Amino acid sequence: MANTTIERASQSAELITRQSKTNFYYSFLFLPKLKRQAIETVYAFCRLVDDIVDEDIKVDNAQTELELWRIEIKQCFTGNPTTSLGKSLKEVITHFPIKQEYFQDLITGMEMDLNKCRYSSFEELEKYCYHVAGVIGLMCIEIFGYKEASTKEYAINLGKALQLVNIARDLKEDATRDRVYLPQDEMLKFGYSEQELLGSTYNDKFIALMLNHCQRAQSFFQKAQNSLSPNDRGGMFAAEIMGAIYYRILEKITAESYNVFDKRIRLSSLEKAFVALQAWAKCRYF
Repeated sequence: MANTTIERASQSAELITRQSKTNFYYSFLFLPKLKRQAIETVYAFCRLVDDIVDEDIKVDNAQTELELWRIEIKQCFTGNPTTSLGKSLKEVITHFPIKQEYFQDLITGMEMDLNKCRYSSFEELEKYCYHVAGVIGLMCIEIFGYKEASTKEYAINLGKALQLVNIARDLKEDATRDRVYLPQDEMLKFGYSEQELLGSTYNDKFIALMLNHCQRAQSFFQKAQNSLSPNDRGGMFAAEIMGAIYYRILEKITAESYNVFDKRIRLSSLEKAFVALQAWAKCRYF
């Protein structure tokens, strides 16, 4: 198939990471070479399967591409992958014990985006956040290295926190794709309708709804910190950099009184670099 993600997987993982201009790029910079290459390879996979559901591809075609990646991941663990990215992933898992189920769970999360665009409650949304973000955290800590079992809870909770920030930041863009991630029961509770969201209506009801959502994101950041043992904190500096960058985005959303409709809330490259350096120093020296 022309221009499929399987074909784009011929690009280097480092190139995919750089081209995406991702916040993750800044957290990778401080890693030693082997770990940096491994995390860039895993990120490239995550980026490519995410592109399948975010680009203008028919659902049937997107589902077919995801199935191709399911096969490719199985080959990484049991056979011979066919793409250069798949071959790089196979090399990664020879050095780092990342479970196959984490890759497959991520693909399941992408399938949720194809087949489900509304969430009735936070309980439903939390399952989605686990599949598209929590499992990425679990992949990453296998590369970073950890001693305490509680660090898995740290990874999951931090992943969920980052995804909740993404949801808040990208509300307008997601609405154009007919995706509403704010739980339906909470929208009803605060009296903010789906039509208002699709029309980018900013009012007191929206502010109350977003306050609730952002406080929940803050609670997951706190849960992550509570789960992180001092024994593992130093090794989690890349994750802590990512958490710090996203927490700063959350602070900016709050400072804008949750108005994510008029402009996209983002950090400049300089801000990201400064936050990254601060987080790195905090993990290493404090």
